[in-house]
Amino acid sequence: MLSFITPQAVSLIAAANPAGAAPPNSAQVTSVWDFVLKGGFMMIPIGICSLVMLAVAAERALSVRKRSVIPPSFLPGLKKKFSEPGADPAAAISYCKKNDSPIARIFAAGLKRLHLPLETLERHISEAGEREIIKLRKNLRALSIIAAITPLLGLLGTIFGMISAFQTVAVTGDALGRTELLASGIYEALITTAAGLIVAIPALILYHWLSAKIDKIVHEMDLMTLDFVETYALPSLAASPRRLRSEHADNGAVVEPAVAAIED
Repeated sequence: MLSFITPQAVSLIAAANPAGAAPPNSAQVTSVWDFVLKGGFMMIPIGICSLVMLAVAAERALSVRKRSVIPPSFLPGLKKKFSEPGADPAAAISYCKKNDSPIARIFAAGLKRLHLPLETLERHISEAGEREIIKLRKNLRALSIIAAITPLLGLLGTIFGMISAFQTVAVTGDALGRTELLASGIYEALITTAAGLIVAIPALILYHWLSAKIDKIVHEMDLMTLDFVETYALPSLAASPRRLRSEHADNGAVVEPAVAAIED
């Protein structure tokens, strides 16, 4: 962006000066470091925000990769454990613990509670999923905070710069007719606003991109969990006392003694 701004600024300065006059070096930006220096002390917090943005975005982008959250080999391996003769849930739980991924931890929470009623099983799976979603969204709020505060920091730097510029004009005895005293100060003050926006816009884009990516992964994990419950949990609960009570109640039969005997 600076490579496009700088030539335009130089051409405007040259057009404003008489032919053969050198542009004022105090207002010319020749490098990124010069851009930072001319912004004043408010460039320090804006620079810190830019570094935090890059660190958080890189860390989250690596953490929410699909192959890290839902390894491609996890579900086929888990189905293989259940398809083996004499399949034992303990072997599937051990397989999930060795995998150690968000989807594996959610499935492990369900496998440990296959013997519980369906409502309790779904609640435990849902709670495990919420814990994993919190981990996936870890530090993501920092990007939204940076996107909100960096324009304000830039505006604050501009206000300080304009105060300084008007103060210079006020204390200069021959300020009348010398607009360059005011224009130069405002020019340098506006650099902080530009810097704040340069940091805030990518931060906002990264926040929404990572949020959308996480939502997509969460939706896919939800579908996998639903398939797991329908494939393995419901068959194991087909003959549960709760289901027997529901079926006989629909037929109008009195089955409380029978259910009590089963529960005993």
